[in-house]
Amino acid sequence: VQLQAFGGGLVQAGGSLRLSCAASGRTFSSYQMGWFRQAPGREREFVATISWSGGSTRYADSVKGRFTISRDNTKNTVYLQMNSLKPEDTAAYYCAGRPGQYSVASGTWEAQYDSWGQGTLVTVSS
Repeated sequence: VQLQAFGGGLVQAGGSLRLSCAASGRTFSSYQMGWFRQAPGREREFVATISWSGGSTRYADSVKGRFTISRDNTKNTVYLQMNSLKPEDTAAYYCAGRPGQYSVASGTWEAQYDSWGQGTLVTVSS
């Protein structure tokens, strides 16, 4: 699948944003999807993943309780709702996908994904 992420922007600390990642192709519903982010001068890191069905999710400790990943397989779209944003959440956010009915116990490493969208920049001001 081809992925396109959007929805980034500038927000004040404590605010919210929702990122979307639209997928082309008819196999999206069989893909595990993930969100990663990369802050300036830092390596890309895992944020969240969701199973092919949407029934299971997993989060990085740094975003747990603030971010929610979800998907709508009828719209070929995965979302990342980000609440209570902090300046340290500032980064380029990337969506990624891999085909298969994997457990969300896996899917936290970049190398596990074979499809990537372009980044969408999120800037959180203090």
